Amino acid sequence: MEPDERAWVDGLRRGDAQAFDVVFAAYRRRVYGYLVRMTRRRDAAEDLLQEAFLRLAQHAKRLDADTRLGAWLFTVAHRLFVSWTRAQHVRAQLAGDLPRSEPPTSDRSPLEALADSQAQLALERAFGALAPAYREVALLVGVEGLTPTEVAGILGEKPDAIRQRLARARTQLAAALGDHAPASWRTP
Repeated sequence: MEPDERAWVDGLRRGDAQAFDVVFAAYRRRVYGYLVRMTRRRDAAEDLLQEAFLRLAQHAKRLDADTRLGAWLFTVAHRLFVSWTRAQHVRAQLAGDLPRSEPPTSDRSPLEALADSQAQLALERAFGALAPAYREVALLVGVEGLTPTEVAGILGEKPDAIRQRLARARTQLAAALGDHAPASWRTP
């Protein structure tokens, strides 16, 4: 645990609003990036991000002194995403054959619109094509820098299962990226 993070946890446990602001500034973009890639919707990601930090505010005084804030926030974000996904399925079942009331959107996602290079665009498309279970592991390990053991704790699974899922995700990403894939992901 980094000394800054330990101080942030201590501040949160004391109810220090400034500690919350610092944590929000440090993790907001990372958690939002994860959520927008998982939901594939900016509006949903923004709502889930707010809910994740609301839960941090509600539970701050009960955090353990050795809490790793990144792992804690991504665990909350994962659980919120799972709940959101379930709610989406229920809504779709209840809606049945009703016509969609949402305005038509362009074929490009917000992330594609922001991509400024061919490699970045290829990577965003490759992530989007992954099954959600593979996308989640690849994002948490590859983008957020968490270890497979930490991801296993977040997802409530065994580290070996996460490592296997990560290997499959990398293989699928390498196939989708072609020459843009890191050499370590390509099979000889």
